[in-house]
Amino acid sequence: MTADMGRGRDHRLRLFVLGSAAGGGCPQWNCLCDVCRLYWSGDERVVARSQSSIAATADGRNWLLLNASPDLRDQILRSPRLSPAANASPAERRATPISAVLVTNGDVDHIAGLLTLREKQRFPLYGTAGVLGMIAESPVFQVLDPAFVEQRPVAIGQSFEPLPGLSVEIFSVPGKVPLFMEKGEVDVGEESEMTVGVKLSANGRTAFYIPGCAHLPETLKARIRGADALLFDGTLFADDEMRQAGVGEKTGRRMGHMPISGEGGSLHAFDGLDIARRAYIHINNTNPILVAGSDERGIVEAAGWTVTHDGMEIAP
Repeated sequence: MTADMGRGRDHRLRLFVLGSAAGGGCPQWNCLCDVCRLYWSGDERVVARSQSSIAATADGRNWLLLNASPDLRDQILRSPRLSPAANASPAERRATPISAVLVTNGDVDHIAGLLTLREKQRFPLYGTAGVLGMIAESPVFQVLDPAFVEQRPVAIGQSFEPLPGLSVEIFSVPGKVPLFMEKGEVDVGEESEMTVGVKLSANGRTAFYIPGCAHLPETLKARIRGADALLFDGTLFADDEMRQAGVGEKTGRRMGHMPISGEGGSLHAFDGLDIARRAYIHINNTNPILVAGSDERGIVEAAGWTVTHDGMEIAP
């Protein structure tokens, strides 16, 4: 983990965590679950976290934004590496190091920040045809001027290079359609183009970003084996956590997220796969791993996991 804030060329694969929390962030604005209550009371064991998004680079100059959370503007303000350069030429009136954007699904907490990017900066927007089609059909997202924001559908399993030296491949992971698209009985756990994981490769290093995953099939284990870094869905510690917290009735699995603990949980699902670094991201405000020193934080750290936080940089 480093904290290099420079703009010079750095020929390494680097990941920067803009937001580490699930939808609503932590604390959620109207929540009094045990974790949020600690924050509201001023307990320093709980720090604020914004909604899930990361950025990746292969040269330290051009960055790929992976998911655009509703908190994107504030995330950029807190991240000098993504802000407009002070020495930019007069011709660069609208330009930042954000050179491309990729969305992994159509959840509000992953696409609402696209509205922040409507200010006439050129960049390609990558995603599956299904997710980009959903965005294109929404009148709200038509504020993204197609003269500046070009939608580029990517096929499952297709490798592409959105930035110099950065190779990206998307792959289906078990999930579901976004909440606002649910109708009738929902197929949770299907593998389709509506929920994907991302493989990032540069300069001999490989990292995986999977902020949502309903369960872990053997094919996905095989794909991730030997990775230098894995940022994985850490939404809930226990499957019935929302119910226990008194803030909802849905289980983690019903929401398309495998829990950390319990049978079929992610805590030990990756053991023996020779993954150098494992970190949880997209962590719900009810999740006790957000409390420094909690028993649950100790359990995940003892199992070899890191709990991501906003501003964390990972150089695999």
